This record gives sequence, C-alpha cells and structure tokens, in this order.
Amino acid sequence: MELRARGWWLLCATAALVACARGDSASKSRSCSEVRQIYGAKGFSLSDVPQAEISGEHLRICPQGYTCCTSEMEENLANHSRMELETALHDSSRALQATLATQLHGIDDHFQRLLNDSERTLQDAFPGAFGDLYTQNTRAFRDLYAELRLYYRGANLHLEETLAEFWARLLERLFKQLHPQLLLPDDYLDCLGKQAEALRPFGDAPRELRLRATRAFVAARSFVQGLGVASDVVRKVAQVPLAPECSRAVMKLVYCAHCRGVPGARPCPDYCRNVLKGCLANQADLDAEWRNLLDSMVLITDKFWGPSGAENVIGSVHMWLADAINALQDNKDTLTAKVIQGCGNPKVTGSEEKRRRGKLALQEKTPTGTLEKLVSEAKAQLRDIQDFWISLPGTLCSEKMAMSPASDDRCWNGISKGRYLPEVMGDGLANQINNPEVEVDITKPDMTIRQQIMQLKIMTNRLRGAYGGNDVDFQDASDDGSGSGSGGGCPDDTCGRRVSKKSSSSRTPLTHALPGLSEQEGQKTSAASCPEPHSFSLLFLVTLVLAAVGPRWR
Repeated sequence: MELRARGWWLLCATAALVACARGDSASKSRSCSEVRQIYGAKGFSLSDVPQAEISGEHLRICPQGYTCCTSEMEENLANHSRMELETALHDSSRALQATLATQLHGIDDHFQRLLNDSERTLQDAFPGAFGDLYTQNTRAFRDLYAELRLYYRGANLHLEETLAEFWARLLERLFKQLHPQLLLPDDYLDCLGKQAEALRPFGDAPRELRLRATRAFVAARSFVQGLGVASDVVRKVAQVPLAPECSRAVMKLVYCAHCRGVPGARPCPDYCRNVLKGCLANQADLDAEWRNLLDSMVLITDKFWGPSGAENVIGSVHMWLADAINALQDNKDTLTAKVIQGCGNPKVTGSEEKRRRGKLALQEKTPTGTLEKLVSEAKAQLRDIQDFWISLPGTLCSEKMAMSPASDDRCWNGISKGRYLPEVMGDGLANQINNPEVEVDITKPDMTIRQQIMQLKIMTNRLRGAYGGNDVDFQDASDDGSGSGSGGGCPDDTCGRRVSKKSSSSRTPLTHALPGLSEQEGQKTSAASCPEPHSFSLLFLVTLVLAAVGPRWR
C-alpha cells in the first residue's frame, strides 16, 4: 500500500514537472517573440533570433541563464547600446553648446555694435566740426578703432601701449597742422613727444580713456571669451570615447533584460545611475572648475554698468576723442609757448594761417536696456547649467535610458526583475573605486578631460584678473600641447608676449578669438614675428642699414 502511494506521488510529480516544462516552454516562446519584434525594429536580421529560449553559456555580457539572445544578437545590441549612449551624450552637448552660442552671439553683437556706432558717429560729426584736423588724419582714427576691435576680439595687443602710440602720433600731426608756418623736423617732434605727458596737450581725455577703456574692454572680451571657452570645452569632452567597460555595462543595463526574456522590465533608477556615474566619472570631475568659471562670468557682468562700465565706455570712445581735440585747440597758445621753452625756437617758413577753430559737443547716449536684458538672460542660463556635469547621469537615465519610475521588485537590476540593493556611488573618478556595475581604473584619468579642466582654470583666472581691471596673459592649453596661443612655435624671447603698435608685427595669434575675426586676420602679422633662424641675422642687418640711410616717416 505504501509503495502504491509512493508510486502515485512520483507519477503526479513527474506529470506536474512535464506540465510545468510545457507551460514554461510556451512562456519562453512568447518572450522570444516579443524580443524578435524589438530586435527587428532596430534594423537587425530576425534570422539571429531563436524561436524559443536557449541555453546562455555563449553570452559574454548578459547573465548566462536561458536566453533569447544568440552571440550575434548580444554583440549587435552591445554596439547599438553604445551608439545610443554616445548619441544621447552628443545631443546633450549640442543643446548646451547652442545655449552658450546664443548667449555669446547676442552679447558679442551688442558690444561690437556699440563700437561700430561710436566710429560711425565720429565719421559723421568730426569732418564738419574739425575740418582738416580730422580729414587729414582719418587713417589714424580708423586705425585706432581697428586696434580696439582687434583687441576686443581676442588679439594679443597691449591696449595701454596702443592708446599711447595713438595719442603720440596724433599730437605730432595735429601740432604740425596747427603751426603750418613752422619747420618741425623729426628731432623737434621727438622733443615734443617727450614732453607730452607733462604738457597734457589733450587735457584729461587720454588718461580718462586709458583708465576706463582698459577696464571696460577687458571685462567685455573676457566675458564673451568665457562663453567661447565653455562651449569649446563641452565640444571636446563630447568627443571623448566611451571605455570598453562602460560599453559592457550599458549593454547589460539596457538590453540584457531583452535577452533574459523580460523586455518590458525597465532599469532600476539606482542601477542606471551607478552605470552612468561610472561611465561619466571623468566628466564629473569637470564640475568644480566649471562652476568656478560660470561664477566668475556672472561676477564680471558687474563691470558692464555705470560711467566706467563696458556699455558706456565702448559706445563713447568718440566722445573722448572729441574732448581731446577740443582741449588741444583751446590750449594751443599755452602749449606752443611751453614747447618752445622746452625744445627751442623752430624755424619759421611762412606767415601763420588763421584757421577756424571748430568745437564739438556730443550728447551722451542713454543705454537702450538691450545689454541689461541680454545679461539677465545669460546669468539665468549660466545658473541653470552649473550642475550640468554631475547631473548628466541622472538626466540621461530619466530622459534617454527608459529608466523605471521606481526602484521596486518590477525593475531590471542587471540580473533579473527585482529590487536593486547596492548604494549609489558619489560623483567623480575617485568615488568609483567600489562601483558595482562599471570597472573604473581611478589611477588613469582621461587626459583630454584633464586638459579641459586646465582650460577652465586658465579662463577663470583671466576673468578674476579682469574683474580687478587687469588683462591677464592667456595661454591656450590645447590637446596637442601647442595650442592656438603658442605663437606657431615662436620662442618667447624672440617674439615676446606683449606687443605695442610700434612692434605690431610681433603680435601672437588670437587666443579664443570671438566670432567674425578670421584666422587670417588674426595671424596676418604673426608670420613676420618669427623669421626663420637662418634669415634673422640678415633681416636685422637690413633693418640697421635702412634705419641709417633712409629718411624717417612722419
């Protein structure tokens, strides 16, 4: 009796197992059918997909239980998952670059328009007011605006020296025009130039313009350069390839649920964050310097307002020029007497011509409020993107990786449907040493990203210097180590870092030039700055000969 009962039990158990296997087989077949639809929708061949689950010993990434994936499917889906993440990263980067570009073009266009309007006002008003004092010196004024424009757009000019050269050249020319009856040789004009600082022939205009322009232009150009550097950093970081360990982890995150026969299970939130925190660990290390840069850019906008602010000064250059010529004419007799006292009596070649003294009074333009609106929008957007790098994993998980809305028993945890238990890692490379999902070597930081961190530091230092009114030297730290600010291999002891108008041929190329300034325009003089070593001595000798026998041009 006991044997008969035991036989019935074995028979029932066997039947139950067979029935369970049949039911399980039907379930597996249905699961693979759903995987076939998803796999085919991605453009892959359906011939790779088995009709029912098969043993998974062949899998290299996904769990090796029963599976709907062949080796070919796993490889194809791994490549596809990597491409999807790269596309998502590029989309996020392009969106951020577009935001920065919109800010840059809006504010840059406004500053350039202010300078253009100032020059246009000068061209319209000066001929009628000053006559040939202006018309015979239009090139000097045009050159000044060209230099200001080059400086603003990134050329490595010394602005104070540029302005000093302009005033010295203008004084020589205007003094000769105001005294056509006097013979003024070069040595006499040199004497005049040496006394110019003490004589103050143009009144306070040169000093006021120098003090205000240097602070205003450096603040304006540093801000827009900061936007350019930020955009450039985003572009270069977006080109950093994903590590092989990351590609494997992303495949396991996104598509191993399909291979496991549960394609409807979406990644658990904490699981997704751990994978992308490991994949983007180097990018997260940009966070500190990125924030410093954006904070410094917001701070420098304080220098845009008020009497010495960038908006007022850049748009009012012509007013200081008008004040200077007015002062020169008003002080003509006193100036002449002091020059004769200091430099001697020049020869008289004819009678003095009486000339009409024209004066020009210009009304200061009231700001339109355009810059205030542009800066307000830019500051708001800069604050919005401050946490871009550390929020990127969570953003991609929410928007691109079809993350589950909750970490519960129904989400994909990398092995099966169930709760994800490991804790979420911190941000940055150093915090990934125990990442359970991505194997990260914290001793080997990505060098491209380290270079971009240095780029951010350099630009932040430049902005901080600009806030104090100082034009900090800016060396471009590019990927290849040479950089656009390297001077084309020109040694510093030959070319120098700072240049004046007298030695404009030694200007170095632009560093983070603003839009609208061509590379040719920025480098047109740099080719002459560093002659070939074998020709340098010859060039020097020729220069000495020309200086000895050629007349000096005034």
